Amino acid sequence: MNPHREISRVTLLTNPAAGHGNSRHAAERALAQFQRRGVDVNHLVGSDPQHARQLLDEALAAGTDAVVVAGGDGVISLALQVLALGDIPLGIIPAGTGNDHAREYGLPTGDPEAAADIVADGRTTTVDLGRIVGDGAAPNWFGTVMAAGFDSLVSDRVNRMRWPHGRMRYNVAMVAELSKLRLLPFRLTFDDDEPLDIELTMAAFGNTRSYGGGMLICPGADHSDGLLDVTMVHSGSRTKLIRLFPTVFKGTHVNLDEVSTRRAKAIRVECPGINAYADGDYVAPLPVTVSAVPGALQILRPQ
Repeated sequence: MNPHREISRVTLLTNPAAGHGNSRHAAERALAQFQRRGVDVNHLVGSDPQHARQLLDEALAAGTDAVVVAGGDGVISLALQVLALGDIPLGIIPAGTGNDHAREYGLPTGDPEAAADIVADGRTTTVDLGRIVGDGAAPNWFGTVMAAGFDSLVSDRVNRMRWPHGRMRYNVAMVAELSKLRLLPFRLTFDDDEPLDIELTMAAFGNTRSYGGGMLICPGADHSDGLLDVTMVHSGSRTKLIRLFPTVFKGTHVNLDEVSTRRAKAIRVECPGINAYADGDYVAPLPVTVSAVPGALQILRPQ
């Protein structure tokens, strides 16, 4: 049974752009449900990530029983930077395009009222978070997966593109990067082992199982074991990578010869010219050290 919290006032943070604008509507429905449940709500709408972070810091200083985000994994990531290692729990009104946090913790998508009820019911679970530390940079917390390699090159290209819009931009970027596919010279240091020099297409470091809207890139990951699951793809073949792609949604790619897995508390990740992305957002250029931090977050979820 999950520990119970008394939830009488919450801070609701909305990303108006998440889910193609769906989050504003989801937030309004959640807000109405909180009012029906007798929960006071301080509703914050940030004009940009920096503004949202400032509003959230001010709300925490004033006092709140929970921070609730309406949106996708990006706005959840913003909240994690504030809530990590603290005692204020996170609630989620899923309204993004990926919703991988919601998927991991059994939260209802497309039903803001039900998600608001889970917050008001006040059942919390303690879970791990991932932490990324770059050279000379402040730590960055993530809830789902950090990726580096082919995935991050696609994300780099998406971020440079202005057309087309929506999911099609990602598809165009993926085709463009497939045409340039190559093995990348990674150096990985697992915990206190000797550094491993290895050529990879990509590597993913999972606190949870899925990213990208349900791709089970780290199907054996456990958000409460104090470890990261590492999935490494070794093939530089376009044909094999294209064939591998559908298997990721089932998690069966880990059985293929060109995929290997490891578990570790911390991994030093090095690869020239490659960036790290986590929870779908850019974090830092490699090298970084990525680690699992046990019990770093309180999250409100169904009993």
